Amino acid sequence: MTSTPNPAISAPPALRPLRGVRVLSLALNLPGPAALMRCQQMGASCVKLEPPPPAGAVPGTSGDPMGMYNRPAYEALHQGVRIAVADLKTEKGQKALHRELAKADVLLTSFRPSALRKLGLDWKLLHKLYPALSQVAIVGAPGARAEEPGHDLTYLAENDLVNGLEMPPTLYADMGGSLMASEAVLQTVLMQRQKGKGIFIEVALSEAAGYLALPRSWGLTKPGAAVGGGHAGYRVYPCKDGRVAMAALEPHFAKALCAAAGVQAASIATMLSPSTHQLIADYLLSMTRKALDKLASEKDIPLYTLQK
Repeated sequence: MTSTPNPAISAPPALRPLRGVRVLSLALNLPGPAALMRCQQMGASCVKLEPPPPAGAVPGTSGDPMGMYNRPAYEALHQGVRIAVADLKTEKGQKALHRELAKADVLLTSFRPSALRKLGLDWKLLHKLYPALSQVAIVGAPGARAEEPGHDLTYLAENDLVNGLEMPPTLYADMGGSLMASEAVLQTVLMQRQKGKGIFIEVALSEAAGYLALPRSWGLTKPGAAVGGGHAGYRVYPCKDGRVAMAALEPHFAKALCAAAGVQAASIATMLSPSTHQLIADYLLSMTRKALDKLASEKDIPLYTLQK
C-alpha cells in the first residue's frame, strides 16, 4: 500500500537530492522508519518489507510494533512509502526480499548483526550478490556492543541526559539516530556515484545520543553554566498565568530584558548574579502570558510562553 505524502512535512521538489534513488527498508519501530521518512521527503522511492502481523491480530494490523501501539505515529512515518509483507524466515519471504534487493540502491536495517546473518544479510555476502547496493545498518551501540540490549532511555542515561526520575520529553537517541541514518543514505549515494560500488555504514543510537550530549560534555548545559540556568536571561521562569522560556542570551537581548525588568546593567557578571535572577523572576511573575508575548514583539526579546 502507498500513503499520500503530507506536504506539511515534505521537502520542496527543488530540494530532493535522493530523487531516482530506491531505498529498501527492513527496519521497524522508530529510528528506521523515521530515517525512511526523511529519505522519502528527500525524493527517494521507498519500499518497506514488514513481517506478518502476529497470529490472532485484528485484520489490517501492521507487523511493525509501531503500527500496533501507536497507529497515528506509524501512519505519519510511512506516508509515501510502499509497504509489503514478507516473512524473511521463509523461502517465499526470502524470494520477495531478493526481488527487492535486486532493484534497490540502499538497504536500511535495524537488526542486531547476528540476526542479519541468520537472514542471509551479512554484508560480505550481500555485497558479493549486489555490488552496487549499499547498506545502512542501525544498531543500538557500535562495534562489539551491537549485540547488547538497549533502548533510547539507556543510551540517554549513559550520556548524562536523564535528570532525576523524570522521563525525557522525547526519544532523542532514536530521532537523532534517524537523522544520522538518513545522512548515511546520502553518503552511500555519493560514494556509489564516485566509486561505482556500494558501501556499508553502521549507525549506532548510543553514538547519536553521545553527539546530542556534546554540549553537556563540554559543560555548556551543566547546572549553573550560562545555558544551564546560570544566565538570568536563559531560563524557564513562572509567570502570572503560566511559564515563560526566556532566551535573552546575547548582549542586545539581555539588555532589552534588563531594561524591561528594571535591572541597571546587562553585563555577563550582572546576568550571572543571583540578585539579577531574582529581579527578573519577580518581574516575569508579575506578567501575564499575553503581556509577555507583547513584550517579545515590541522589544525584540526571544521568549516563548507556556501553560502551567
